[in-house]
Amino acid sequence: MRLVHLLDDPYRAVLPKGHRLAVKRVLDLADLAGEPWVGSERPGPCLDAVLDGCAAAGFTPAYVVESEDYATAQGFVAAGLGISLIPDLGLANRHSGVVVRRVRGPEPVRSIHAAVRETSLGRPALDGLLAALRNASAG
Repeated sequence: MRLVHLLDDPYRAVLPKGHRLAVKRVLDLADLAGEPWVGSERPGPCLDAVLDGCAAAGFTPAYVVESEDYATAQGFVAAGLGISLIPDLGLANRHSGVVVRRVRGPEPVRSIHAAVRETSLGRPALDGLLAALRNASAG
């Protein structure tokens, strides 16, 4: 098996409307250090990207609720329970009660890959499938 890179999906800060940080267009990840957090990821490489980014910014998120679902996490944020980091692809359907901001210093990113058989590499059907996956993820 070989992992074929499809895209990098950056995480965005999701804040309740009216949050004091919502006035900023880009947030430093450290700005979120003292906030209550809403979890949106299951344990694994995606959650690791969030936790590694927060560690690099000098803190560990203080989770008050975990949903493991992007839509539900947005609902908890809109209700004022906390803030969240959700990847771009998870924000296709934004809750009307949240604002989304870019994050830097560092910007957590999850890498999306397709697992393919080595013997299938270079075959037209696989090349077409990988191209379709890339195009679909581009919007």
